[in-house]
Amino acid sequence: MKFWKSITVALATSIALPAGMAMAQGKTSVTIVLPAGPDRLDPCETPRSVIGRIIKQNVVETLAELDYEKRTVLPRLAESWEQTSPTEWIFKLKKGVKFHDGAPFDAKSVIYSVERTVDPKLTCITRTKYFDGTNVTATEVDANTVKFTTKTPVPILPTLLAQMAISSPNTPKGEYTNKPIGTGPYKFDRWTQGENVVLVRDDTYWGAKPMIDKATYVWRSESSVAAAMVETGEADLAFTIAPQDATNKKTDKVYPNSDSAMFRLSVDVPPLNDVRVRKAINLAIDRKAFLGSIISDKAEIAMQQVGPSVLGFNPNLKPWKFDPEQAKALLKQAKADGVDVDREIRMIGRPGMFANSNEFVEATAEMLRQVGLKIKLDNLEMSQWLQMANKPFAADRQPNIFLTMHDNNSGDAAFTAFFKYHTDGRQSELHDPELDALIVQAGTEQGDKRAATYQEVFRRIYEDKVADVPLFHMVNYMRVGKRLDFSPTIANAVELQLAKLALK
Repeated sequence: MKFWKSITVALATSIALPAGMAMAQGKTSVTIVLPAGPDRLDPCETPRSVIGRIIKQNVVETLAELDYEKRTVLPRLAESWEQTSPTEWIFKLKKGVKFHDGAPFDAKSVIYSVERTVDPKLTCITRTKYFDGTNVTATEVDANTVKFTTKTPVPILPTLLAQMAISSPNTPKGEYTNKPIGTGPYKFDRWTQGENVVLVRDDTYWGAKPMIDKATYVWRSESSVAAAMVETGEADLAFTIAPQDATNKKTDKVYPNSDSAMFRLSVDVPPLNDVRVRKAINLAIDRKAFLGSIISDKAEIAMQQVGPSVLGFNPNLKPWKFDPEQAKALLKQAKADGVDVDREIRMIGRPGMFANSNEFVEATAEMLRQVGLKIKLDNLEMSQWLQMANKPFAADRQPNIFLTMHDNNSGDAAFTAFFKYHTDGRQSELHDPELDALIVQAGTEQGDKRAATYQEVFRRIYEDKVADVPLFHMVNYMRVGKRLDFSPTIANAVELQLAKLALK
């Protein structure tokens, strides 16, 4: 599967809509169905799909933008950039741009956004996933020029900055906001808790005027309900349709996304601190049995937390075989050596993480019980799940098998390795000084050497540490209504640019 495959978005001129549909949604407005509602709308949380799909490149924009088809970085709020030394970059900014609140977009506003993003007082996923370990500082050269300096070489800094949303300097530091203010083609209008989020077109936008003038985002956890809303014209587009509901070839479109599903293991907590137990868990799961049933048959079995499109993907790793007898033998051996393999282990999922995720964790829990492990299954709501996903981890926690999804649509392993596996990574269970040093080294390399170093990072994690349970490189199904001329791409894993939607 080519995860970087991009499908051209065809722009069409607007034509008259059927009367009933026009009444339901308006000729130039759209309704979009998400699998879950946002818990906040802060610009520094846009790497999370539940937030990024609403506001990234719609309300808030980035200095640079990824071109997924050509695997390159394009200007957005920055006009150009150049690397002036291994640790220094100069970015030229677009002139005459204003934020929705009237504040000027200039070097000071960029510096403010950088400072807000990297401020440790705000547990911001843009910082913890992309900027931790880089030590980026921004200084003003003139009103339209910013110098970025890093402690160590960061050869992919423009790609890094394509992840950081620029928000108004009137956005408070050190606390989350639910009223994002950006420079994008749409303004945040309102968020009715539990119901919807509404964006409206900004007719003073610095760029081309989009066709859509209003977007209403609603959320439905049931795939069949979301699909039916598009089928009946109540909505125009629905994310994350389950394979069994993707029955309309004209409207249901499968697309490669950047998500990899895995179980993270609490490797310090007995009995998961014994590598034989971690191997047994991997051997006990029949991954192939899920493909074509609970999981789309177009997904791929994973051996690492990045997909084949990402620089640093290791093609030499082999998938775990399904061998419950060997799993039982490893557990028996560990028990004979005094490991408490009978201790209850908590398996943690989250409703709507992906299509059929509840059914997946239930089936997996039963597979682990079949080899003798004592599994307690919990499906947590978003806020509870996030508490467990991120550090600090509770000192007295049970051993846990934690279902998570990780997206890397930026094409470089730097956006996975530190965040997930470095001692200081926000979601890392590991603390291996040698691995830490290798992760840091990889981030300073370029080209083939960079790829090879990251490949060794993933080999150690997978073969030596057995740090987690890789599951699948996922695909999504999107139902696109008859009013829209749109085909999804890998970009839609974390964003949906309204400006790229066209009405037939």
